[in-house]
Amino acid sequence: MSDTTPTANRLIARAAGTVFFAFIISNSVGLLRQILVANAFGTQAEMEAFNAANRVAETLFNLVAGGALSSAFIPAFAALLVNREERERAWRLAAHVGNSVLAVTIIIGALAALFAPWIVRNILAPGFATDPYKEQLTIDLMRLMLPSAVIFGISGLVMGILNSNQIFLLPALAPAMYQLGMIFGVLVLAPRLGIYGLAWGVVLGAGLHLGLQTPALFRLGGRYSPGFGLGSPDVREVLRLMGPRLLGVAVVQLNFWINTRLASQFVEGSVTGVVLAFTLMLMPQAAIAQSIAIAALPTFSTQAAQKRLGEMRHSLASSLRGALLFSIPASIGLVLLRKPIIATLYQRGQFDARSTELVAWALLWFGIGLVGHALVEILSRAFYALHDTKTPVFIGILAMSLNVIFSYTFTWVFAQVGWMPHGGLALANSTATGLEALALLYLMRRRLDGIEGGYIIEGAARALIAAAVMAAALFGWRAGFASVPNWVAAAGGILVGGGVFAAAALGLRISEFRLAANYLRKRLFG
Repeated sequence: MSDTTPTANRLIARAAGTVFFAFIISNSVGLLRQILVANAFGTQAEMEAFNAANRVAETLFNLVAGGALSSAFIPAFAALLVNREERERAWRLAAHVGNSVLAVTIIIGALAALFAPWIVRNILAPGFATDPYKEQLTIDLMRLMLPSAVIFGISGLVMGILNSNQIFLLPALAPAMYQLGMIFGVLVLAPRLGIYGLAWGVVLGAGLHLGLQTPALFRLGGRYSPGFGLGSPDVREVLRLMGPRLLGVAVVQLNFWINTRLASQFVEGSVTGVVLAFTLMLMPQAAIAQSIAIAALPTFSTQAAQKRLGEMRHSLASSLRGALLFSIPASIGLVLLRKPIIATLYQRGQFDARSTELVAWALLWFGIGLVGHALVEILSRAFYALHDTKTPVFIGILAMSLNVIFSYTFTWVFAQVGWMPHGGLALANSTATGLEALALLYLMRRRLDGIEGGYIIEGAARALIAAAVMAAALFGWRAGFASVPNWVAAAGGILVGGGVFAAAALGLRISEFRLAANYLRKRLFG
């Protein structure tokens, strides 16, 4: 192991800690937004139309400038930044990519707006055809929110530039600005404009997302270059890396579209139930896995560019151990406390007990897939750092193809046994993602000539033991306090579960947990 490996790991840990705290803030603001939106619109027709319509803008962003672009752009941009003499070339690459993103998102967005009725009626939500009001509302909201994809396209690129320069705080806080825009929409605009106010909040939030990061971009001193640079070898490298990843993102988005299509044909509230449950699952996943993965990618990319694969192997193993340590108890806690948590957060106003049941049922099956999502988040970025987007994309396509098959199969099985079928969509996602994580882990082990499997397994085993003790405590808590109000059951369960897990982790001498506890103590108390 190189002498610089501990330094690299500490760099990742510090950056991950920064991103983690920023994600906690963003998730807290996002949770407030969800509470306010659920209170205002529940799981009724307007919310169903909004969630279906927003799928189009989210797909456009992810295809053109989201995960597909960042996973291709950051390794190429970071590799140029390593050499001070190549910084001007790096900024030229960023400008050319930004120009291309802007042009493509505007063109595709305009086409999506033009063909919105056909998209909604034939692809996105054919189940809404039985309710002309809901169908037309979906079309109108889709057109209104499409400009947000253009803004997010540029903002996503800016996020990649800042992360490549080891600037993590503002990009990690940017999602909170998006949530604030939606909060403004639901509190200020929705009372007069209804669900259209929330849609305007999406556009405003996208602008705030970009605006927060822009000053930091200007401080870096990069120079703008016109044109698209299609003849540039650097742009061609980004396109080469982006091509397979784009295909993978397209397959993932196809699954979301299929989920919306199928859920639109189930009982009203199924679309919103799936969206809310998936969002709740993503909150701990973002705080845990995305904070580690975002912080690790620039370091992985630098290690790969300098051929320090031994360092990268240990950095990756440490990152995976950290993700497992926190995602395992988070998954168990989310499943066991799902009903009181959902009822406490959302059950008021238009969000009634039936809405709670719809979301809790989906969260049960999404929650068991949290660990798989966390591992995929980190492993895929390790492949991107090696300038290999083909492998994770190929595995992702296989996994998401299975997800499509599982979605139709599980929803049918659930319906046959009398269960709400939208839960089958969640189980399909968790199953496919778990298989994807195992395949990526196996292939990365071969790629790096080992992945310190014993080190990872030892950490996972200790995390499982601590989580099992926590689960037993939560079962006891739920049994002994079954009649308490939902907020007491949720808050008490989180405190009991977190306290028991922390004690068990410290007792088992889990090094990552001690480091995290020390870091937290220093950040809070100096």
